[in-house]
Amino acid sequence: MYRILIVEDDQRIAELLSNHLDKYGYEPIVTHQFDAIDQAFEQIMPHLVLLDVNLPKFDGYYWCKQIRKISSCPIIFISARTGELDQVMAIEYGGDDFVTKPFYYDVIVAKVKSQIRRSYGELSIGATDTEREVHFYGVTFFPERPELHYGQQRLSLMKKEADLLDLLINKYPRTVKREKIFERMWDEKEFINENTLNVNVARLRKKFAELGIDNAIETVKGLGYRLNASWNEVDKE
Repeated sequence: MYRILIVEDDQRIAELLSNHLDKYGYEPIVTHQFDAIDQAFEQIMPHLVLLDVNLPKFDGYYWCKQIRKISSCPIIFISARTGELDQVMAIEYGGDDFVTKPFYYDVIVAKVKSQIRRSYGELSIGATDTEREVHFYGVTFFPERPELHYGQQRLSLMKKEADLLDLLINKYPRTVKREKIFERMWDEKEFINENTLNVNVARLRKKFAELGIDNAIETVKGLGYRLNASWNEVDKE
């Protein structure tokens, strides 16, 4: 079940959104922490955010920017503002879609479904397939969310981090060549330099470090990267 964080200061709209999403099989969570949306996000770790623009203290654009520092999950703005500039700002600050009020709730559900499918690779609503779980020496990886679980800890991954981890796990214990990583993670039409790959590897290493796992990804000079299940030896002690 996908968690949807609803950030809307109109309680009636928030409740209607919550009820409608719940009816379609999602797990809606309404927050009233309007002075700490980023903290609410980290506590909930949603798969998608419905974010109003007009909020107390800081507006939705500000909070979108804060969320983008820690996650690439889809963000759909909902607002009474109808100007083109507002929609441009929503995209520039990291939003994925923009819906103007008043709106049909079925339209919101359709847009949520579209973003979930685009980000996590499945239709979600009405799907009969079991969610994919990858168990790897005590670490559980959920590619469709995407999340990484270790013990009682849970971390949300960005899309590229999840793609990289999926590839490294599938090829373990072999080394994955840089060329294969570029081929898997980016469209051949995109111009990607070496630094872009290095940044994504560094981010995934940092996520493992947050779980207390160091040296999870080894660099094989002149070739590529491979996963190092070093935490498995620690767990055996």
